[in-house]
Order: sequence, then structure tokens, then C-alpha cells
Amino acid sequence: MNAALRSETGNDREFLRRLFGEVRARELPGLAQPMLRQLLDMQFAAQQQSYRQAYPGARFDIIEVEGAPAGRLVLAQSSEALLLVDIALLPACCGQGIGSALLRGLQRQAAAGGLPLRLHVALNNPAEALYRRLGFKETGMSGMHRTMEWENDND
Repeated sequence: MNAALRSETGNDREFLRRLFGEVRARELPGLAQPMLRQLLDMQFAAQQQSYRQAYPGARFDIIEVEGAPAGRLVLAQSSEALLLVDIALLPACCGQGIGSALLRGLQRQAAAGGLPLRLHVALNNPAEALYRRLGFKETGMSGMHRTMEWENDND
């Protein structure tokens, strides 16, 4: 499956809210629908604001598969590293090689710039196995997240 990136626009807000909800709702089983919706709306707004404040120069991209929105990718770059701030795919798009292909592309970008590629992953996130397969190594812990890094010499 071919995935493409395009810049996020204001028209993507509803898709991003739906994506956030589909990814996060699995982490909050048992909540009544109205309460779940309210909680997810608050978390989504907080995440959006937090990312834009913490990473003002970041790229905010929509992942498209066959022309349809399938996920998001947020990437920040400094003189020291590429930082994968966020990558999320609709659950229906997981397990199809899309994330692997995107991550390999980021690895090539990091290698071309002579930079490591860094990320944080929640401790219970199954994507950690993918990161390890692609050569990311644990570099520490930050709250409920594991910090990981890929360097050119990892492959």
C-alpha cells in the first residue's frame, strides 16, 4: 500500500479528531459514550496545543493512502536530531506496512542529514516492537514513555 504525506490544513481538524478518538478510545474501555467523547475532546485539544507550542517549527502532515486520510505524522528537526513527535494511523490501516515504510523514509532523511532519529513511545504501545525491529534502541524513560533513538550505525 502506498502512503503519501501532505501538509495538514485547517480542513483536517475533524479527521484529526476522529483519528485521535479511534486510537485513544481503545485505551479507555468501559467509559460511557458521552463521558468518553468529552474526555477525548479535551485530550485532543490539549495535544494539539501542546505540540504546536513545544514544536513551533515542526512539520504537521496527514498520511494519505490511495488519496484518503489514514493518519498523521508530526516531525521536528533541530541541529542535533530529527524528532518523531507523533505518528498515528487509523486502526484499519495498521499492520499493512504503512508505518514501517514511513519510518524507513524518516531513517533515510535522518541519515542524509547525519542525524539520529528520536521518538517517545508509551510503555503499553505495541508500536514499540516495530521501532525495535527497525533498529531503534532505548535511551531512557520519561514518565510513562520510553525514549528511543535510531542512528545510522544501528543498521
